[in-house]
Amino acid sequence: MTTPVLELKELNKSYGALHVTRNVSITVGPGEIHAIIGPNGAGKTTLIGQICGALPSDSGRVFFAGEDVTALPVAKRAMRGLGRSFQITAILPEFSALENVALGVQAKAGHSFRFFRSAARDEGLNEKARQCLDTVGLLGRVDIRAGDLSHGEKRVLELAIALAGQPKVLLLDEPMAGAGPDESARLVDVLGALKVSIPMLLVEHDMDAVFKLADRISVLVYGEIIASGSVEEIRNNPAVKEAYLGSEEGV
Repeated sequence: MTTPVLELKELNKSYGALHVTRNVSITVGPGEIHAIIGPNGAGKTTLIGQICGALPSDSGRVFFAGEDVTALPVAKRAMRGLGRSFQITAILPEFSALENVALGVQAKAGHSFRFFRSAARDEGLNEKARQCLDTVGLLGRVDIRAGDLSHGEKRVLELAIALAGQPKVLLLDEPMAGAGPDESARLVDVLGALKVSIPMLLVEHDMDAVFKLADRISVLVYGEIIASGSVEEIRNNPAVKEAYLGSEEGV
């Protein structure tokens, strides 16, 4: 049996009497996109925080690349190759696409940050940054101010920044949020091409994107996984339809 790249074992997180995640166990295997879906307030973003180390779990374990990283902070998990994109766009709008990614390359190298503008003048950083931008289809936009990119391009730029960290797995928190149909289609194409080399845990409300991308889907409702399976298994699951999919247009 293939060893999971990422494995969650019975993660729990509560705030007083409010149980946000309950005994969540999930695996992500090599070359796989495992999607997590569920209604607003289901605990999806909290779970991402637990995985990346931003939120300490009350109990449970997180294993990454065969190592127990439960006690490690965000930075050490990231340095081991746990990459993340955020629900809200997180870029430096005054800097070019190239400069944004060059800073990500510099951070991965473990160098102390020099003044922002000087980072992207380093040809060693530039070359690696261009490779990341080329991978996501933004090579033609390297000199464009990040704040002037379209919303979809900004989301793709975030992926390039995440790739600069040489991730072994990507945690994607609603990458399609705010994207139009054409932008979502572009993101789907980019993510579909990337999964061959980088497995992903995808949290997403865009069900068209989920059904196109996911190899497996887990459904989180009130902090609990109520079902896991293939796209067809989830689409045809009566409990999932009642709890979530029945309210989604076209399902």
